Amino acid sequence: MTTMTEASVREFKMPDVGEGLTEAEILKWYVQPGDTVTDGQVVCEVETAKAAVELPIPYDGVVRDLHFPEGTTVDVGTPIIAVDVSGGAAPAEVPAEVPAQAPAGTAAPVEEKKPEGSGRQPVLVGYGVATSSTRRRPRKGPEVLVSQASKAVQTELNGHGGSAPAAETAAVADKPRPLAKPPVRKLAKDLGVDLATVVPSGPDGIITRDDVHAAVAATQAPEAPVEAPSAPAVAPAPVPAYDTARETRIPVKGVRKMTAQAMVGSAFTAPHVTEFVTVDVTRTMKLVEELKQDKEFAGLRVNPLLLIAKALLVAIKRNPDINASWDEASQEIVLKHYVNLGIAAATPRGLIVPNIKDAHAKTLPQLAESLGELVSTAREGRTSPAAMQGGTVTITNVGVFGVDTGTPILNPGESAILAVGAIKLQPWVHKGKVKPRQVTTLALSFDHRLVDGELGSKVLADVAAILEQPKRLISWA
Repeated sequence: MTTMTEASVREFKMPDVGEGLTEAEILKWYVQPGDTVTDGQVVCEVETAKAAVELPIPYDGVVRDLHFPEGTTVDVGTPIIAVDVSGGAAPAEVPAEVPAQAPAGTAAPVEEKKPEGSGRQPVLVGYGVATSSTRRRPRKGPEVLVSQASKAVQTELNGHGGSAPAAETAAVADKPRPLAKPPVRKLAKDLGVDLATVVPSGPDGIITRDDVHAAVAATQAPEAPVEAPSAPAVAPAPVPAYDTARETRIPVKGVRKMTAQAMVGSAFTAPHVTEFVTVDVTRTMKLVEELKQDKEFAGLRVNPLLLIAKALLVAIKRNPDINASWDEASQEIVLKHYVNLGIAAATPRGLIVPNIKDAHAKTLPQLAESLGELVSTAREGRTSPAAMQGGTVTITNVGVFGVDTGTPILNPGESAILAVGAIKLQPWVHKGKVKPRQVTTLALSFDHRLVDGELGSKVLADVAAILEQPKRLISWA
C-alpha cells in the first residue's frame, strides 16, 4: 500500500452502505492507477453481509493507488483508493496548527483532537448530510503537524532532565484519543485492554482487532527471568492437516455469515410454532392460466406465487394482529398498519429476503410487476440493502425444489413466515368422488410471544380457503 502525503491526494474510505455494517469485501475494481475519474463514477463493487453494492467516487481526479486487491475484506472507514484531485479540490484532512514560538520551558500547546464521531466519514453519493461550512479562524505562524508538536513536547521534557513543570505534564497527558472503530473499541473494553497502550498496524494509525488480541497475548505471556538460561523453544501447536482432495473449506463471510447469525438469533429468541394445511389448489392453477392470457397482465410475471402472495395479504387484512413485531427493549407489541412482503430468494451469494414495500396497497397487476422486478434483481445479485430492510411478513417457496413443505425460521423482526410446498397432481376427494387434483401443503411459522394458536390458525385457514376458491379474493379483498 502506498502512503499519500500530498495535500492534493484524497483518500476514499470504505463507507457503511447498510445499517451498522462493519466490513465489506471488494469484489471488483472498475478503475486502475492512472485512470481519470469523475464525481459519481462507480469505481468498484463490494459485497456486504447483505448484498453487492457499487461504490461511486465523490470527487474528480486521477487514480493514484488501489490500496487493496479484489477479494479483500475491508473494515468500514478504511481508505481503499487514493485519488489525485489537484486542480482546486481541498485536501482530505487539514493538519492541526500550533503557534510558531512558545515561551522557554513551556511545551508547545497541541490543538485538541475533535471527539470521535464529529468528523465526516465518506458515504455514497446522495446519502448522508452535507459537510459543515463552519471553519476555524487561521492562526498566525507556520503550520505544524500534531505529530511534530508531540515531538516538540518530548524535546522540552528531555531538556529538563525528565522533571517537567505541571503544565508540561498535563500537556503530555492530554494525548489524542487512539484511532479505532467502535467494534474494536468494544472488543478492547471487553478484554480489558487500554487502547492507548496498543501499537496500531492499520492504515493511518488505526488500531485493528488483531492489534487488540496481540496486546492481550503480550500481557498474558510470562516474563522470563533476566539471568535465567535460555529455555528450549516450545514447538508450536501442530496445524490440523486436511486432505484438499477430499475436503473443501469455504470461509464464512458476506451474505452466508449474516444469514447464519440472523437464523441463530431468530431461532433462540422467538418461540417458533408451525402449523400445516394441505389444500386443493386446482382452481387457483386454472386462474393462473387465465391471467396469463389477460391483456392487463401482458408482459408481467404470472405464476402461483402471485396468487399465494395475494391470498396472504388478504388473510392479513382479515387478521391484522398477525402483522406485528415484538419490541424486547420496551416490552411492547408493535402492530404494523402496512405490509412489507418479504420473498425469500436463493441467489449465488446465498439466501436473501428482499421485500415489496407497501404490498397491501398494490393491485394484482402491480403486485405481479413488483414480484418480477424483485426476482430479476435478486438473480442478478443487485438487491440493495434497503430492499431487505423493514420486512413484516415473509413467503418462502420451497416447492420450486420439489419439496412438499418445511418448518421455516422467522426472518428476524417479523412475526410470521409462510412456506409453500410443491404443487402436485394427487388423488383427492372432490364432490364425493376421488379425482386427480392439484394439491399443495402450506406451513405457517409464527412467533408465539405475540401470535397465539387461534390467530395463527385463522390466517393459515384463510390463505387455504382463498387458494381453494380464488373467487373469495373478490369478496374478501
